[in-house]
Amino acid sequence: MRSIAALLATVAIASPALAGGPIAVEPEPTVAPVVTPVVAPGIDWSGAYAGVQLGYADVYSNDAGLDGNGFLGGIHGGYLWDFGNVIAGAEVSYDSADIDLGDAGDTLDDMTRLKLLVGTEMGRSLVYGALGAAHASATDGTGADLSDTGWFLGAGLDYAVSDRWTVGAEVLHHQFDDFDGTGTDFDVNTLQAKVSMRF
Repeated sequence: MRSIAALLATVAIASPALAGGPIAVEPEPTVAPVVTPVVAPGIDWSGAYAGVQLGYADVYSNDAGLDGNGFLGGIHGGYLWDFGNVIAGAEVSYDSADIDLGDAGDTLDDMTRLKLLVGTEMGRSLVYGALGAAHASATDGTGADLSDTGWFLGAGLDYAVSDRWTVGAEVLHHQFDDFDGTGTDFDVNTLQAKVSMRF
């Protein structure tokens, strides 16, 4: 009997320790999700392309008093090499024009360009600088045909609408010194929209 009483006393003393409330659980630390920036997928610009362009030209000569503006348009073709961060290429283009250069009857008839370009890819866009040689043909007020070669530089932007088609815009500054031995220097600024198909 004394043993049972001792056992009950021991259980009574131990019960408060065993009968405690639920153990508090520390909340797990919250881990913020890592946000990965979304980058527009690029394309491989390597390969040949051809297309058409249409735009506006402003022609002026301070020393001869020639000044005129009008539309020009034509065709182009080239090849690009994609080196990853750098895109390089070469292009040939031809533009027909009939821009009146003043009261004497002088006109700018056409321009042909050999262009080198270097740019960088930004998603599906290609931003580039361009320079090269330009050959222009003109007619003076007497009906004589004149032509000469000068240089140009500028910049452009192409956007890949699909893997085969691109649209873009280009601005170029052309300079012709002593045009066809006439002693006349003149400049041509052009702004054109382009559509190209890649092969």
